[in-house]
Amino acid sequence: MIYIEPEILERVNSWLTPTFDKETQDTIKDLIATNPNELKESFYKDLEFGTGGMRGVMGLGTNRINKYTLGKNTQGLSNYMHQVFKGEKLKVAIAFDCRHNSKTLAKVVADVFSANNIDVFLFEDLRPTPELSFALKHLDCHCGIVLTASHNPPEYNGYKVYWQDGGQLVPPQDAEIIAEINRLDYSEIKFKANEDLIHLIGKDVDDVFINASVNNGSFNTSQEAKNDLKIVFTSLHGTSITTIPETLKRAGYNNVNIVEEQAEPNGDFPTVASPNPEEPAALKMALDLAQETGADIVIGTDPDSDRVGVAIRDLDNNMKLLNGNQAMVIMTDFLLKQWQNQNKINGNQFVGSTIVSTPMMPVLANSYNVECKIGLTGFKWIAKMIKDFPELDFIGGGEESFGFMVGDFVRDKDAVTATLLACEIAAQAKERGSTLYKELIALYKEHGCYKERLVSLTKKGIEGAQEIKQMMIDARENPLTEINNSKVVRIEDYQLSIAKNIETGREGALTIPKSNVLIYYTEDGSKIALRPSGTEPKIKFYISVNTTLDSLSAFETTEQKLEATIDSILKDMNL
Repeated sequence: MIYIEPEILERVNSWLTPTFDKETQDTIKDLIATNPNELKESFYKDLEFGTGGMRGVMGLGTNRINKYTLGKNTQGLSNYMHQVFKGEKLKVAIAFDCRHNSKTLAKVVADVFSANNIDVFLFEDLRPTPELSFALKHLDCHCGIVLTASHNPPEYNGYKVYWQDGGQLVPPQDAEIIAEINRLDYSEIKFKANEDLIHLIGKDVDDVFINASVNNGSFNTSQEAKNDLKIVFTSLHGTSITTIPETLKRAGYNNVNIVEEQAEPNGDFPTVASPNPEEPAALKMALDLAQETGADIVIGTDPDSDRVGVAIRDLDNNMKLLNGNQAMVIMTDFLLKQWQNQNKINGNQFVGSTIVSTPMMPVLANSYNVECKIGLTGFKWIAKMIKDFPELDFIGGGEESFGFMVGDFVRDKDAVTATLLACEIAAQAKERGSTLYKELIALYKEHGCYKERLVSLTKKGIEGAQEIKQMMIDARENPLTEINNSKVVRIEDYQLSIAKNIETGREGALTIPKSNVLIYYTEDGSKIALRPSGTEPKIKFYISVNTTLDSLSAFETTEQKLEATIDSILKDMNL
């Protein structure tokens, strides 16, 4: 017999009241009788807002994504908006991805907003997340919602909240809204829609968004170069099929091969183990098609089209998937060069990155006399930089998790415009007799050769969450003094907002908002960051190492040495 704590039982019993429909109550009764373990997992806590909003397994209970948990979020958000935008006619935009129940849940969210006298602009069918960020500002909305679980497994769904600027929620709004949600009882949710306030949107917004993407992602590439670039594209069963092929077409790229087996949106993601372009296995069909067609570049996007994976030809003409840091520095350098060539750099520009991304970004930006602002993990922090510094021009920015933002017309990572940008860089390089890979190596030769690797440990359920929590406690209470025979010289603890110089013992304050992140810096220039995921049951370790690179011919051996260094670090840390 599974022991269920009284507080969990209290939550369960509250869902067996008339506030919840008969189907919900019957399912819970069945769980009580047949699967108490699942019952416990479903009710032991409330789903929380993390790095990318609220994300979780679909099902019944307070720890699951369902009409009641999302309805409560939406009711709390509605109450908050009426408080802070008094007297204004409120408007929200809603988009959703290809996942099971996304369309149904999006209508539930629309119903609750409309029941609270809020005008709703609901996309008629699935659309990319960056289009929602764009549409929110285009339609002059106060708030936006995307129903998506990004690259998570099929049983997941999620709820991302965007604010007036087009970026995701950040302090202080996030805490204020969460407090409003937590004050609510489920019985206070207004589910009865005012259909007169729900307006379907689609092609009209698509056209404006795609044209804006073409304008922001195009950089004087000749039509001959565009015609000569052979592209393979896969949407991995997700939303980008609705915009990326048309964006490339309008930009003048006609030599595009689409992986047809993955072009149909499907929440089961039947051809991949994980719909995540970070995983080389997810792009196997695209890479196979590239071999067949002799493609120069492969592009793959995640289900909601904010992440983009880019594979290119290496020095041996084999297809190689760039990691997120590599794609980011190539794109950032290209943008900086464009601004420099147009004499637009005057000290009022910046690029953005995050504390777990490559340390090469500040080095690169500095070479152009441009500031690189560093924030916490997640593009909401880069969007906040744009909002906080309106007097500065935002050139572009990214993070290691395969995301990039070109300019500020979209305020989240944007696989649509980033795809076009990657093709522009590749086409221009090919026209010069170079390749994207050679461009990357040239950057390493100029600024130092950096190598990063992400290791994620999955720890599911109640016990997993406790294990992750304990790992972070242990790391803080017993900090490493040496990693791979190199002394730790600096530790940054973003939960305590303290940076400590180990050699001198001096401590300084970190000005970035608090977050459960710990970063070690070693004497040999290595950087190791520990961070529990804000959206998945994982703890993540980000490793970065670097050295000098003397020549193109030395790249392979240099890269192998850096890979071996990372292997040694992981072994030393028992990972």
